[in-house]
Amino acid sequence: MATGQSRSSNTLVVPQANGALDQLKYEVAQELGIQIPQDGYMGFMATRDAGAIGGNITRRLVQIAEQTLAGQSR
Repeated sequence: MATGQSRSSNTLVVPQANGALDQLKYEVAQELGIQIPQDGYMGFMATRDAGAIGGNITRRLVQIAEQTLAGQSR
């Protein structure tokens, strides 16, 4: 990997959305009964729990996008 390149391909189209995505992460985790560490480090979190949170976030974002698109077509 060349110097200065990041391994992460996850870039936000709207960087200001970062706070809303974090809030959504905590809401979904609470709904699922999963504790997110207060220090923010999720390296000790079970893969199953992290996947459940990510999957539910994706499901909710797709649902929001579908509702938005359905509202625009009317």
